[in-house]
Formats: sequence, C-alpha cells, structure tokens
Amino acid sequence: MSLQNRSIYAESALTARGLEAQVRLEIDAHQRIRALQIGAARQPQDEHVGLLLPKIANLHSHAFQRDFAGDTELFTDPHDSFWTWREQMYAAASRASPDSLYAIALDLYQLMRARGYGWVCEFHYLHHQPDGTPYARVAALAEAIVCAARDAGLGLTLLPVLYQVGGFDGRGLGPQQRRFATTRREFFEIMSALKPLEGPSMTLGMALHSLRALSPGAMAAALNEFERSFDGSQRPIHLHIAEQLAEVEQCIAARGARPVDWLLDHANVDARWCLVHATHMSAQELTRLAASGAVAGLCPTTEANLGDGLFPLKAFRECGGRIGIGSDSHASVDALEELRWLEYGQRLQSQRRNVYADAQDPNVALNLWRDAAIGGALASGQAAPLSVGAPAAFLSLAQSDPNAMSRLVFRHPHGLNLAG
Repeated sequence: MSLQNRSIYAESALTARGLEAQVRLEIDAHQRIRALQIGAARQPQDEHVGLLLPKIANLHSHAFQRDFAGDTELFTDPHDSFWTWREQMYAAASRASPDSLYAIALDLYQLMRARGYGWVCEFHYLHHQPDGTPYARVAALAEAIVCAARDAGLGLTLLPVLYQVGGFDGRGLGPQQRRFATTRREFFEIMSALKPLEGPSMTLGMALHSLRALSPGAMAAALNEFERSFDGSQRPIHLHIAEQLAEVEQCIAARGARPVDWLLDHANVDARWCLVHATHMSAQELTRLAASGAVAGLCPTTEANLGDGLFPLKAFRECGGRIGIGSDSHASVDALEELRWLEYGQRLQSQRRNVYADAQDPNVALNLWRDAAIGGALASGQAAPLSVGAPAAFLSLAQSDPNAMSRLVFRHPHGLNLAG
C-alpha cells in the first residue's frame, strides 16, 4: 500500500484522551491524519497493529551541539558546571558552517526519527559567520536545518532565537557570542526569509534565548512585532528559563522577581509558550506556570549531564501542568531514555517508586508518553496527538494491553529501532 494513501486499524491507540479501542486512521498524501474513527470496524485494506502510539515531538534541540557531545566528560575545573561547559559549547559553535551544520543535523535528525521522535523543535541561535557578519543569504544556517529535517523525514518547528545582551546587567555579548547576536531588524529579516519555506512538515515559531539575553523593552517590542507581522498568536514561542540558580539570583537582583514570576507578569504567557527547563521555581511560580497552560520543556538527560537540578515534576503534575521532553544538547538521543530518567530522577529524589502516577492514572509509562506527546504537540504548533490534522508519525506494538507501554519504556532492549 502506498505511504501517500493508507489506512491503519489499531486494536488500541494512545490519544490525548488516553487509550482508545478499535481505532481506524486514514492518512493523506501530506502524511497527516485526515480521518479518525473510534470503535471502528477493520477494513480489508487496513494495516493492522496491536497498540498504536504517536511519536513524540522533541521540543528542544540545539543541533550543532551534537558535534561535541561526549567531549566534555573530562575534569577541567573543581567547580565544573553549566557555566564551564558553556565555554566548550562556544568553541563548537565557532566551527559550524552551513555545510557542516547540515551534515550534523541530518545525522542527528535521522537518529531522532529512529528513537521515538516524530517532530523536532530546533532552538536555533547560530545565525551569522564566526566574526558576526551576516551571510549573503541571511538565513543560510537556518536553511541548512530545514534541508536536514526534510532529508531526514522529520517534521520541524524552526525557532530562530533573538539574543542581544550578555546578562541581566545589559552587558554586550562577548566575542564567542557574535554569531548569535541579532538586532530586531536582522532577526525579522531571518524570519521573513524562512516563512516561504513553511509547509506540512515545517512550521515557523520564535524563541527568546532567555531573560538574561534581552532587555525588558527589547522583549516586549519583539513580541509585539511577532504578533503583528507573523500572526504570532497562532505560533509557538520558546525560551530558556530558570535553568540555573545563578540565573534566578541575578534576575532577583536586577528585576526584583524570580524569572518565571517576572515573565508571567510581563508577557501574555499561554498555551503557545514553552518554558524550557524551568528547573528552579518557587511554589508560587509552579502554580502560576501550570495555570497559564504553557508547556514546561524538560530535558532530563541534558539537565543531568549539566548538573542543573531536578524539575518539581510531581507537584507540577498535581497542579495540572503540561510537560514535554527534549534532547537539548544531545548527550543522549532517545525518547524512551528521556521519559525513563524523567521518572527515575523523581524516584531518586523522593525515595519512592511510580511517582508520575496516582490511583486514577496508575500506569506510569502511559502517563509519561501521553503527556509528553500532548505537550510536544502544543510546543511544536501541531494538532493534538492522534487527532485529525496531526502528523502521521507513529510507532506500533504487536500487543495492545497497557503493560506493553511499561515494557517499552522501562525494558526496551538497547538498539531498539523506533522508526515506526
């Protein structure tokens, strides 16, 4: 049967509402779900599976960082941390060209596709030549990302990043950050160059690097222009926030508020937004973020690799907060590993088992997969998982019982191919 015109019958399927029985899907030529029936009868032409799962959107990626993943696992400083790792990241960023970035991203995106991801949100702040001069094609590096995702067969939400200052005190960017710097005019020139590339497998959004990388006025002006010129009310907005305690302390000193509180007070944060990491929140911030509808973008293997800390997952879930997962710096590229360590980190901290569950939703693996799929779809600007209009990116299991989910997430063999 042609991949451009196919139908699937699943004994059970995981939708945003949970496990549904006897689900029939019709897929269109753009690899989108064009029809979905619950409690349907199987047709002779249908592909038949036991349990159908939506692939998860990887909601936070810096593709160029895959180039040096593993090279930083050497003792260099008794106070080694995110901030010392960042210096090695700058060195890797200085080496990238459009051709090398394409090659790195293609290899990475092929791996993502084989490891449970069906879409990627690329948080793209590598804009210019090493000396900070724009390329003749102003979006040359971003275009390399678009080509790599297309050739890998992976859906892409491209998030060009606005990055202007080096700290809450407004200091200028250092020499190693020149490739990232854009004025607002340059930033929207890049956005304008990329907009014609949108299609069924590519969506354009916007990223603010972090609160420390923009003045309050620059952030407000950029958000207003995004809304006005790019229909921003319908597009995702991402930013790093509260990843490190030093960032929280600096924000309090400079702006009189913790980062998440400050953002919620100064921007219309809603379900379009993805707050990446949000590791260090107060109880008030946690409650407010959950109420906003924004997605917390969690990257457990990167956060562990960098020593960031543990997100308050149980409390956030109890407040109704939305989560998604990303591989960020790509020390690991495996959706199952992110989900497993999201739960395992909480077990280590709380010294109890089965944290991401309760009496109403007892299956940890199903809860993790469902919520990561929902949050990933929101953060990437796509329709809810396994709904009409959603990307037709799945993996399937022969068995349809819920315990098959647990065996997949917590016992999958090394090297299992999840290309689906």
